[in-house]
Amino acid sequence: MDHVSKRVRSKIMSTVKSKGNRTTELALGRRLWEAGLRGYRKQWPVHGKPDFAWPGLKVAVFVDGCFWHGCTRCKYLPRSHTGFWRNKIETNRRRDRRVANRLRRAGWAVVRIRECQVGREFSLSRIANALATRRRSQRRHAPQSRPK
Repeated sequence: MDHVSKRVRSKIMSTVKSKGNRTTELALGRRLWEAGLRGYRKQWPVHGKPDFAWPGLKVAVFVDGCFWHGCTRCKYLPRSHTGFWRNKIETNRRRDRRVANRLRRAGWAVVRIRECQVGREFSLSRIANALATRRRSQRRHAPQSRPK
């Protein structure tokens, strides 16, 4: 049972932002900048609106909150309305898979980072590897100038 009224809970939940969260996008953005992984665009208008995108390289990075996207490591489910929350989180996860599949079919590389992984070095290396792979691929497929 919730300890606040439905109206108050609705007001509380409406203040949860979908972008610019300190523990997700802002934290990863700071780490990307410090690592020299620049040139990204935020909230790029492509399917799924990735948190960070390198449109020229077609690399999309999503930063998922552990609660909202059902992190298997941080498993947390509220004790009240568990059916609702289980369904909500599973719906979010299905949408994440659909978005990633659609972007991949359109030629994008998709990297998903969980909130609990933002501070870990391997999250930056996953992004750096995706960017490096795309840059190498672009160089290989660039038209070669013919000697005269």
